[in-house]
Amino acid sequence: MVKNIKVRRWEILGKTSQKTPTLEEIEKILLKNRGIVKPKDKKEFFQPTHPQKLSLKDLGISPDQVKKVRQRIAKAQKSGELVIVYGDYDADGICGTAVLWERLHSLHLNVLPYIPERFSEGYGLNEKSIKRLKEENPNLGLIITVDHGIVAGAKVEVAKALGIDVVVTDHHEPGKKKPKPFALVHTTKISGSAVAWILAREIKPSNEGLELVAIGTIADQLPLIGPNRAFAKHGLDALRSSQRLGLNALFQEAGIVKDTIGPYEVGFIIAPRINAMGRLTHAIDSLRLLCTKNRERAVDLARLLSRTNLERQRIVEEVVLHAKGETLKKKGVIILAHESYHEGVIGLAAAKLVEEFYRPAIVISKKGDIAKASARSISGFNIIAAIRQIEDLLIEGGGHPMAAGFSISTGKIKEFSKRLDEISIPLLTEEILTKRLKIDLKIGFANLGQKLLTLVDSFEPTGLGNPAPVFLTEGVGVVDARVVGRDSTHLKLTLMEGENKLEAIAFGLGGLYTSLSPDAKIDIAYALEENTFNGNTNLQLKIKDIKLK
Repeated sequence: MVKNIKVRRWEILGKTSQKTPTLEEIEKILLKNRGIVKPKDKKEFFQPTHPQKLSLKDLGISPDQVKKVRQRIAKAQKSGELVIVYGDYDADGICGTAVLWERLHSLHLNVLPYIPERFSEGYGLNEKSIKRLKEENPNLGLIITVDHGIVAGAKVEVAKALGIDVVVTDHHEPGKKKPKPFALVHTTKISGSAVAWILAREIKPSNEGLELVAIGTIADQLPLIGPNRAFAKHGLDALRSSQRLGLNALFQEAGIVKDTIGPYEVGFIIAPRINAMGRLTHAIDSLRLLCTKNRERAVDLARLLSRTNLERQRIVEEVVLHAKGETLKKKGVIILAHESYHEGVIGLAAAKLVEEFYRPAIVISKKGDIAKASARSISGFNIIAAIRQIEDLLIEGGGHPMAAGFSISTGKIKEFSKRLDEISIPLLTEEILTKRLKIDLKIGFANLGQKLLTLVDSFEPTGLGNPAPVFLTEGVGVVDARVVGRDSTHLKLTLMEGENKLEAIAFGLGGLYTSLSPDAKIDIAYALEENTFNGNTNLQLKIKDIKLK
């Protein structure tokens, strides 16, 4: 088994000529590190445009295609035909389905939401499901996809042959051949739920549903810059004041303080619960949670989602434990296939392997003749581009540069692995496989205080593309150190630099405890945060990494 890569290269992004830079200079460097230099971009970053004012042109969405959708919706209103909003079973797709279904329902259309069952129907449009829906509902005249469809050209043709118009709304990377639906509302600039929200806005203007777009955007791990930042920031504001019974029941069940909800709460507490249903059972219950008007039903569904998420966590650990026991290749993409791997969690297992070994990983669930695969990547290696080079071996697939999914004949897995090695090994250089800790700026403790913390807070919401600012201070003295947490995995430190003394917490770095002594000098990379304990609020350093002198 290959060794876990622990070494991280510190990469300092910004430089200053002053030992104690001004707050204005720090702000300028932090913005430049995120590609923000022009005054208008700075204004947009700190005061993101409300999604109501984002133009179709700026988002890369065709106004002509949206106009066609509006006309088709008007026709459906008059005819009374059935419209189905055909979503996806992940958090982004479920949230987008809720947004679009609720908006069309408010226009008194004959409209139903539909979420496919992962294991029997799979991702996106399913030929058998389209035929069954038409048989059960002869008046079905329009299907609107949410968060899928850009690679479903053949399925669109099946629907058209049955007399069903299809509107595709999607944000995934297109394949070599685009589908030919009635209308195509597509851009890669925003999330699937955001595309659905924009279409809903164009059909009937309203701010409703922005809280769901924040969940979808953060859950899909999109870069929180540009329009995604606008959706995340304004959507989080809406989430903190949401009156949705299901979401409020979920907050209570999960122990979330509503007015403190940020990217962490969405990404690690809310979204995993919404996703859990589609991974293990059926995502329709997550949709019901978002849309229910019944308080008791909301509580029951919130408990169901939480229970299912606990079961999901247990199954992921089983898969990862088994995968770690396998003999992993020392070069190229990690590819693991087994009959025991639960199809609903292979993406999470792949992500865990990437985190552990810092190499792209594909985990494949073998079930009979057809296997389902999920891929996760690292910065600098476009996983979907690599997979597309050998798509002649695949049944179907799609995704992003950092994540992808596909199905493949079980008998072709070995050849797939061999050909992917030929593609990936030359590309996965030592440079790309070296994990980096990007540091914004080197400063001293004299710079640290409430004003800098206020500046740091103004960069929220942070995440991919806009990480929380990280600083470096060298030659820091260790006044006090102790291990905390279960199995003594964390460090609680009192540190001093110059005349300034500060408290710090270092998660996962408890193993360094024996190397620290009262006269030790260390370099620390850290983020700033407030820590409230026993009613007292103080500045605290959240340490990312430590280098011993």
